Amino acid sequence: MTVQEADVAGLVGEQLTMSAFNQLSGSLGGYSFVKVVVDRQNETIHFLNNARHEFHALYIGQEILGIGGEEMRARIDEFNQSFYHAPDRRFFLGILSLHKREDKRMFSLETVEVDTMSADMIEFFYAEVRRNVDAATPLFFKPANHLQEQAVAELPVERLPRILAHELFSTAEFVALNPGTTKGRLRAFRSEQEYRENSLEWYDIVVMHRVPDDIPRLAGIINASHTTPLSHTNVLATGWSIPNAIQRGAFDLIDRENLDGQWVEYEVSPRGAEVGLRLIDEPQDLGQRPAWYAQRVTLEEPEHTYNAILNLGRIRYNDSHRYGTKAANLGELHHVLATETPRRLLGFFSVPRPPRDNLMPYLGKLLGHEGDDLLAAAQQLLAERVRVPRGIALPFSMHQGFLESSPKIQQAIGKLKMALELNAREIEPLCVELQQLIRKTRVPDYLLSELDSALVENLAGVRTFVVRSSSNAEDLAGFSAAGIYESYNHVTSAERIVESVKEVWASLVSARSVRLRQQAGISLDDCFMGVVIQEQVKADFGGVMVTTNPMNRNDFRNVYINVSPNVTDVVEGSKQPMQYLYSTVEGGGRTVSLGDAEEDLGVDGHAQLQRLAIVGRLLQSHFSPDYTFDSPVDIEWLATDEVLYVLQLRPYSI
Repeated sequence: MTVQEADVAGLVGEQLTMSAFNQLSGSLGGYSFVKVVVDRQNETIHFLNNARHEFHALYIGQEILGIGGEEMRARIDEFNQSFYHAPDRRFFLGILSLHKREDKRMFSLETVEVDTMSADMIEFFYAEVRRNVDAATPLFFKPANHLQEQAVAELPVERLPRILAHELFSTAEFVALNPGTTKGRLRAFRSEQEYRENSLEWYDIVVMHRVPDDIPRLAGIINASHTTPLSHTNVLATGWSIPNAIQRGAFDLIDRENLDGQWVEYEVSPRGAEVGLRLIDEPQDLGQRPAWYAQRVTLEEPEHTYNAILNLGRIRYNDSHRYGTKAANLGELHHVLATETPRRLLGFFSVPRPPRDNLMPYLGKLLGHEGDDLLAAAQQLLAERVRVPRGIALPFSMHQGFLESSPKIQQAIGKLKMALELNAREIEPLCVELQQLIRKTRVPDYLLSELDSALVENLAGVRTFVVRSSSNAEDLAGFSAAGIYESYNHVTSAERIVESVKEVWASLVSARSVRLRQQAGISLDDCFMGVVIQEQVKADFGGVMVTTNPMNRNDFRNVYINVSPNVTDVVEGSKQPMQYLYSTVEGGGRTVSLGDAEEDLGVDGHAQLQRLAIVGRLLQSHFSPDYTFDSPVDIEWLATDEVLYVLQLRPYSI
């Protein structure tokens, strides 16, 4: 390579010293990085000044090709084809990141996710960068997707040292799960027992290795060990809009600075290298309610007069006021799969993404369909690959009929309502008493008969059932209620079905659910519980998907998928799942974390996750509350190599 002069655009043709790296770098996800361009025609390497150049393509246009930004944007698809896919490409583009582990440093080099470099091209790119960075710092190539992992697997490690994305993630000291800033009292608990022995206030910031799912509403969360953004705890933190991060070594920092029990300002920034903790004076207005008390959630007027138990296929989205949000969403999904759905299914891909008019051509490639009728191709994917386990929905009126059958239950409800109005200390014991009454009270014969008839008519032959909550106070855009109400798997006998239904009803008045709804302004009078009873299906693996990237909300391409052999391990956080990002524009995925698994999924499993990602975008479009189609959904799913089962679909707060 020739040596040229450095300028404000970056460093051109010179070896990148650590000092120059620091001057040119940006920061994202706790890592410092520099964009790299290798120009094969001019035999020159460019290290870009991140403050000036947000995109490789615009730098190449302005600084090398002499093309203005407006023209580059207008022809961006043409240039991207040349930069990322052409086999005879002139430019090689990548990111050089610096990783620090205690007193050791190393570089990783990666391309963008959509780059289709061959193994030979990757080896050339690595060699050029290796010659032009500090030789004392190890450099590893990091495959950007599963196809690159397969491409480099045949290359000798001596020629191409490599490190996988999940290997880096597992050792990352900082991950911004939910950005934000707050002020509160820091509370560090090294064990769940220590956590249970202390009471918490709304202004507390909790630090734990694993925060229990039954946390009350707090000011902030710091995870001292790795977790998934899609656990119940982290979904709640996102819904509450509180700062949330992974910070390994958090307890050492707290001990060193003597922060436990102190008032701090806590900041989480995706561009930061660690959580921000700054000592502040104790506020003088602790007696006042927090600002979020004023953010009331309004429920649709529930209908609790008589409604029949129905097959899920007979329920639609607008039946949520009779059967609950979960049942209504599943019923709507049955409708989507069974009928010709409107063009709304393509909404996400129809929206302009300047300079692109829309993403329809990308959807066509993902579906393997080059014709104009992409709606038919999308419907075909859903019809062939997606299923909803068959089931029935118990209406609010059944819950209401049960409650009204017992004078003791009615009396206990009256006491609880009075305590809530007075904000009395007796709320928790009153909730416990009411739950016990619900569990012990016999369901009236006429309700048992109706339930039995519905099961015989709709689920005859099923050996194992799942019993799920379906309240009107869950799965809402402003109140997710993730993990607050009960659901039960592996239910077999008629007796256990009835017991599980009562447990679901009882969860509506648990102390935690009552408190959280009270904080959201949801009155007990307005809350009703429907129940979904479904066939429990067998699958090879399962998990949770959100149709966004929780760690980068500006990323419109990728969806985030958690995978576990047992779906309850994911949502309960009992085991660390495998974590993936999959593109719904150019396609392709990468493994973010293996969690507790010993090895990654195979090629067939990865292919199924790509289908799941596309399905997620289509369903996000259909269930969108507006015409931006950018409101992500949270989907609980199971899969075989051939079929995707959707178990639950709800809005995901961002």
